[in-house]
Amino acid sequence: MYQTFDDLSDPSCGAPHAALLRAELARRGLDGFLIPRADAHQGEYVPPHDCRLQWLTGFTGSAGVAAILGEEAAIFVDGRYTIQVREQVDMEVFPARHLVTEPVTDWLAQRLKPGQKLGIDALLHTVQEVRRLSAVCEQAGAELVRLEDNPVDTVWDDRPEPPVGNVSLFPAVLAGREATDKLAEIQAALLEKKADACVLTQPDSIAWLFNIRGSDVTHSPIPLSFATVPSEGRPALYIDGRKLSNSVRDALSGLTDLAEPGAFLPGLEALGGKGARVLIDPALAGIGIADAITGAGGTLVEAQDPVLLPKAIKNEAELNGARTAHVRDAAAYVNFLAWFDEVAPKGALDEIGAAEKLEEFRRETGVLKDISFDTISGAGPNGAICHYRVGRSSNLKIPLGKPFLIDSGAQYEDGTTDITRTIAVGDVSAEMKRHYTLVLKGHIAISTAKFPEGTTGAQLDTLARIDLWKAGLDFDHGTGHGVGAYLSVHEGPQRISKTGTVPLKPGMILSNEPGYYPAGEYGIRLENLEIVTGPVDIAGGERAMLGFETITLVPMDLRLVETALLTHDERAWLNRYHERVRSEIGPLVGARERIWLEQATKAI
Repeated sequence: MYQTFDDLSDPSCGAPHAALLRAELARRGLDGFLIPRADAHQGEYVPPHDCRLQWLTGFTGSAGVAAILGEEAAIFVDGRYTIQVREQVDMEVFPARHLVTEPVTDWLAQRLKPGQKLGIDALLHTVQEVRRLSAVCEQAGAELVRLEDNPVDTVWDDRPEPPVGNVSLFPAVLAGREATDKLAEIQAALLEKKADACVLTQPDSIAWLFNIRGSDVTHSPIPLSFATVPSEGRPALYIDGRKLSNSVRDALSGLTDLAEPGAFLPGLEALGGKGARVLIDPALAGIGIADAITGAGGTLVEAQDPVLLPKAIKNEAELNGARTAHVRDAAAYVNFLAWFDEVAPKGALDEIGAAEKLEEFRRETGVLKDISFDTISGAGPNGAICHYRVGRSSNLKIPLGKPFLIDSGAQYEDGTTDITRTIAVGDVSAEMKRHYTLVLKGHIAISTAKFPEGTTGAQLDTLARIDLWKAGLDFDHGTGHGVGAYLSVHEGPQRISKTGTVPLKPGMILSNEPGYYPAGEYGIRLENLEIVTGPVDIAGGERAMLGFETITLVPMDLRLVETALLTHDERAWLNRYHERVRSEIGPLVGARERIWLEQATKAI
């Protein structure tokens, strides 16, 4: 629970670990191997047992892959981690490449030679990924070898044991639906797809479907497991029995057959042996899962995980829980901001101290389960690292004269929160205020957007960037991600980004977080969570429109706002927002904090 600030990365591991792996590959007759950050569930949070990319390279980010050949290697990360990767990884051993502009497939296409064998762990690479890799190997005259075991595991001497976190039942009063009802919905969807069964590999899908929560990974209350759901009959849940108390086992036994994870692939082979048509999500399921089904005679039905959309569209119980959690969280956050404004200008506060204090205020609620991700507490140049994780060696004092960025969230049983605020510490420059205000304008544009049904996140993403673009600026991350209901803080399929192709639907929760990050100087990001609302008619309009309800209730820092850059409507939005924050959160904090809040939310 909560965050530790130990330095997890070790750049010096790159050379010796690469040598160990190359020797093992040679023993197996392989010329290369790919090491993704992912585990077999393709989740954001990976247990220490499966942190192979970190073991090999030292990189701790949430997305990336390393490629190792006989004489050359590289690590591929996206725009969030271009600074971090150079600090954590030995660039002599694993030079960094951009995952999007120079993907691993392009790198391999230039280096693979005829007759070479490139290995992959068949459970760690999705069906879609393997198709791209197979095409590259075929064009080069090389062979892609799907392995049933992982060479890294063979040479990783002190590999941690798999997690066996306790599983708990999630109450229906918070879930809003019984698990039997959810299962019936998924089975009906399978009948429509003419599928005999589906395979679920995402632990948050499984947690939502069976109304359970787990404790196998940090910050996300999920039980690592697999499941199969037939169109008719009982599902099967493949989970380590050590995670289940007698009461949980009894409750689950009424819903599903229980089996150990080692029975998962044989279970798929049994389905295939019956000639079943089995739905898998090719973007989430490892190729080893597809091979088990088709190798035994089954047929694949490729479609999106049928749980993703129902899970993303929250019911009223889930939405009300989220609203309650955000009010509670906002009170803790206001306590933190009032404390920060008193302490930070004295010059002794550092990044770790700020993150620890915010966690402390959240723990004082008495109902905090965990933080929802490692707090991004970025002072000065560290704030310019989008997904910076503060450690003992990188920890900076928070300087005067620059913005301080803190991105954090909480896991409460009734809801998951995620909020970023950028705070002025002392006097800041006109340029900093200009950048902050351009980001604020993008944030307001998303919050106030009205859009017809069928609109995707990609269509909205430009609204958050247009004022930055006009100034020749941009940011290298999505504008918004989905958020779960006491589940993953980063939930799909909904997103607001240049690649967000899923239509937004009422009940979805998304973040709204444009930013700007001048490298080596400071970072700015403003993040609230929004519920998709509607459709509602607009006076004089022809179509009903969707919109957003903001549920994060924490002040923006007016000391960083250049009022002259705001339009009349933007200023009105900010004043209304602050009036709401003052009204709803003021009664929940102490007298000193209320005085601070009155000042922080004054009309401009």
